Amino acid sequence: MNLQIAKKALKAYFGYDSFRPMQGEIIQNVFDKKDTLVLMPTGGGKSICYQIPAITMKGITIVVSPLIALMQDQVEGLKANGIPAAFLNSSQDYPQQKIVEDDCFNGKVKLLYVSPEKLVSEAFTPILTMLPVNLIAIDEAHCISSWGHDFRPEYTKLRFLKKQLPHIPIIALTATADKTTRKDIVTQLNLAEAKQFVASFDRPNLSLTVKAGQKRFEQICEFLEDRPNTSGIIYCLSRKSTEELAETLRVNGLKALEYHAGMDSSTRSKHQDNFLMEEVDVIVATIAFGMGIDKPDVRFVIHYDVPKSIESYYQETGRAGR
Repeated sequence: MNLQIAKKALKAYFGYDSFRPMQGEIIQNVFDKKDTLVLMPTGGGKSICYQIPAITMKGITIVVSPLIALMQDQVEGLKANGIPAAFLNSSQDYPQQKIVEDDCFNGKVKLLYVSPEKLVSEAFTPILTMLPVNLIAIDEAHCISSWGHDFRPEYTKLRFLKKQLPHIPIIALTATADKTTRKDIVTQLNLAEAKQFVASFDRPNLSLTVKAGQKRFEQICEFLEDRPNTSGIIYCLSRKSTEELAETLRVNGLKALEYHAGMDSSTRSKHQDNFLMEEVDVIVATIAFGMGIDKPDVRFVIHYDVPKSIESYYQETGRAGR
């Protein structure tokens, strides 16, 4: 497989004439059936690095994605571009999952998005070994290390993939990983020979401002009043804070909703959809919100509390740079 075929697919399905920096090299590495670790900032085009190989190679690509809403958004976007994609996660009942599985075995799916819980389940292992898998993509791979252990512990079990499917290339992708975290990802996934691609992290389209912590709510209200009908995210460290701040913003006439992992999945999905459809301007959230959300007009990110780490800060601020 060569890059000319990849470029034709890029134009046909996504409308781009050329690859962004490093995308072509990464895709060629995948074509060569080599393991790959990609560190690329939010909005840098990580998804293309496995979607193009998935479209052009024979078989099916398995994409491990941590958030139900994220994989649903991506599958809908791919289908809209004429790419056969599907997902399997806890939002579906057994008949729905069976339809997807049958479509995969009948060659009707090129990209199958799977939650880490589904992937490591005993019920899915036989399916994984019987499907004509050509590539395994692990999105948000930083969940394997650092704070990700607490966020999605199932990521730490993904090391079985290299043992179960030793000849299938794996591509791990993230926007946040220092040298220690990258080393940990490679170790956890048994990717000793993986080629690493680290893109530039200069974000000229972002400007950063630090404010004193006094009268935080008043400062936020003043900021939002100057930007009516503008989409943005406010991050808080606790679930209680997200609820209290969102409620206070609503009382003050601002269109805001909360989002955190303690909410039931239907409410979370509803709040996210309201944000994506611009029925609300502001989402007040914990770190559970934002990974890979396909919304091109997020114009600000506010940290109500100081993030736990520089990596978290970079990950979250990048969501204003799409």
